[in-house]
Amino acid sequence: MKSPKPKILITGGAGFIGSNLVAYFLKKEYKVVCLDNLSTGFRSNLEPFENHPDFTFIEGDIREPETCGKAVRGAGFVLHQAALGSVPRSIKDPQTTNAVNIGGFVNMLVAARDEGVKRFVYAASSSTYGDSEKLPKVEDEIGNPLSPYAVTKYVNELYADVFARVYGMQCVGLRYFNVFGRNQTPDGAYAAVIPLWVKTLIRLERPVINGDENYSRDFTYVENVIQANEKAMLVPAENLKTSKDGHFHQVFNVAYGGNTRLIELFTALRDNLAKFKPEIARIKPVIGPYREGDIPHSQASIEKARRLLGYEPQYDANSGFALVSKWYFEHLK
Repeated sequence: MKSPKPKILITGGAGFIGSNLVAYFLKKEYKVVCLDNLSTGFRSNLEPFENHPDFTFIEGDIREPETCGKAVRGAGFVLHQAALGSVPRSIKDPQTTNAVNIGGFVNMLVAARDEGVKRFVYAASSSTYGDSEKLPKVEDEIGNPLSPYAVTKYVNELYADVFARVYGMQCVGLRYFNVFGRNQTPDGAYAAVIPLWVKTLIRLERPVINGDENYSRDFTYVENVIQANEKAMLVPAENLKTSKDGHFHQVFNVAYGGNTRLIELFTALRDNLAKFKPEIARIKPVIGPYREGDIPHSQASIEKARRLLGYEPQYDANSGFALVSKWYFEHLK
């Protein structure tokens, strides 16, 4: 008789990445608990799982310690995706960003420690590299943070390291690079560039490229992120041990390792969407102002994740752009 798989708590499970993780691990026959306050996530992302016998949704806030303790009860693993994203939002409202991303993170670490969770995997961020100009980005070489959001994500790494040292927890940080894919909302003041541009193009309007069209990013399709979370959750503990004092905490870049200029992104999205709506092919972008906190270029080295996690991304940026264009064209009203 096959032994049951352990329970996974996915915080932020109603959000973009979280809901994709929920879908994946339910298919893998795990019991999945989702904790989300629905401030940036959507109940509609959870509708496919509402009647699934192995799925539980808890509407609550990671800023509430009691809620964190309730959510993590009986869980073997935590995949912590909950956060208040967006560099511009953090510049406008640093206090709330700090309260959610640092205060909420510590609450979840404490709850996981008290519950004896086997491993705590958390969403870190490429924003941690700050003003470092070195390319590709290597985990041990970071610069000065350029936004309150970047500060919070770096502090998360410091807290995870301390909890691994002091309490013997196993922690893994995944520095996401410009993740995109299905369920990423195009709505709201802080929508990410890909869903925002796709929605604009479908409406036959001109997307705005903020700053320099030759700025570049390591755009990462969500399926690669799902793979990284699973690898981080299940990799042998020895692969997470530090060489200094033997505690279990490592941080990994999660990306494809590519480099796409913003004008190339625009062209790819326009050309893919034009397959479904030919008049989109005539649209040209508008060059807008620079955004505070933006960095010119970002590209990841994924050698550490390959070596220690066995991570091998299956989707490059262009294949992801084609898939996501089709998904949005079918789902956007």
